Amino acid sequence: MRKQRIGVVVSDKMDKTRVVVVERFKKHPKVRKYIKVRKKFYAHDENNETRVGDVVLIEETRPLSKLKRWYIKKIIRRSEES
Repeated sequence: MRKQRIGVVVSDKMDKTRVVVVERFKKHPKVRKYIKVRKKFYAHDENNETRVGDVVLIEETRPLSKLKRWYIKKIIRRSEES
């Protein structure tokens, strides 16, 4: 089973590549409060279908370039601005 994450596309300026931000909550070890942690993933988008603001499901794959190790499997929700 490959890893999957749900995130929001924050950049579509590259050809066939999207930057997806995944947010999660992590418990701080000392303070014991939950803090929001963000991580950026470079994901492959073969047909340049996604736009900034789209909520997407990304899945892990073999290395496609220096930074790209994910691809966009499914568009969950389109952004409001088209």
